[in-house]
Amino acid sequence: MSTLTSPFLTTTTLCVAFALLLGCAGATSSTRALPATEAHAVDPLFAAYADPEGPGASVVVIHEGRVVLSRAYGLADLQARTRATPETQYRLASLTKQFTAMAIMLLAEQGKLRYDDRVVDVLPGFPAYLREVRIRHLLNHTSGIWDYEAFVPDTQTVQVKDRDVLELLSRADRTHFPPGSAVRYSNSGYAVLALIVEQVGGMPFARFLHDRVFAPLGMRSTVAHEEGISTVARRAYGYVADANGFRPRDQSPTSAVLGDGGIYSSVTELVAWDAALDSHALVGEATQRLAWTPPTLPDGSSARYGFGWFVDEDGGRMRLSHHGETSGFTNAIVKYPEQRLTVIVLTNRAGGEPWRLAQQLADRWLGREAQQREWPFESTPNAR
Repeated sequence: MSTLTSPFLTTTTLCVAFALLLGCAGATSSTRALPATEAHAVDPLFAAYADPEGPGASVVVIHEGRVVLSRAYGLADLQARTRATPETQYRLASLTKQFTAMAIMLLAEQGKLRYDDRVVDVLPGFPAYLREVRIRHLLNHTSGIWDYEAFVPDTQTVQVKDRDVLELLSRADRTHFPPGSAVRYSNSGYAVLALIVEQVGGMPFARFLHDRVFAPLGMRSTVAHEEGISTVARRAYGYVADANGFRPRDQSPTSAVLGDGGIYSSVTELVAWDAALDSHALVGEATQRLAWTPPTLPDGSSARYGFGWFVDEDGGRMRLSHHGETSGFTNAIVKYPEQRLTVIVLTNRAGGEPWRLAQQLADRWLGREAQQREWPFESTPNAR
């Protein structure tokens, strides 16, 4: 591996990736490699993150199993003046949901649960008024259950944990709609899925992810972070802009909930995750296909959400995507599985639209002009 650096910019290349950047290998009729002469042309897209005094971003482009671009900008820690690198660990926010879904899929393939199991029959303490909610409904946001944040007061100082979500849900007495009849994005659903993993898997959710997902894939630093229990290596801290510049905003009362957004990882380690999805290293092809197939709603429309992924069509190509927004972090992933093209952008600041940056990079590799597109989460109630 060769690494070229400038004071606040890091570019990581592999020998094969260098060949790709030169356009000498790996290109297909539906994608193209970015020539080396254009590699720095991506930097203007990230000019807002290249401030040597501000929070930054890390980005990776993966094409046909190879890293063809890996860059980082700005600072991971303003106080320590630690530069961001491709190895910097960001809080993934809702990009975590694809990992939570994978944990459920692993248990389903083992025969330890079924997607159509009623949650009330699997998870002790699940509110009785939600008795018609199935595991499948939680996965694809068709449960209709309330988002737990609605019950967390602005004055809350003690952080909410996944287990607390059950008590918060008990404060409601109905769903937004009959389960399975519509789609409404719900962080509650993924917190509950983490609890199901603990109940059925027989171990804490964070350990299940480590033992069954991260360790087998060689993701040595990736962690579902629990304060006082685990640590985050090469950690990025979150920030928000105000009139005086950037100030810390790394945690909120809901930042300790794991199932909906508690994983820290780097673009470097997410390369292994992406490879595992393409090679079916964790679950079989049929299971993975199920995760990327959104259900059809009773009115004939598509939910446009599978298991942990937004799913839509872009120019005749299947597009998988997700954004993640949490206290001090905003992230995005765009994946075209048939073209074996994935772009991941992680940032340690509130605001911005990294999904649009990710799409612009994807368009370069797809060999087409950038254009404005609708994102499925923009028309999905409560999505973030």
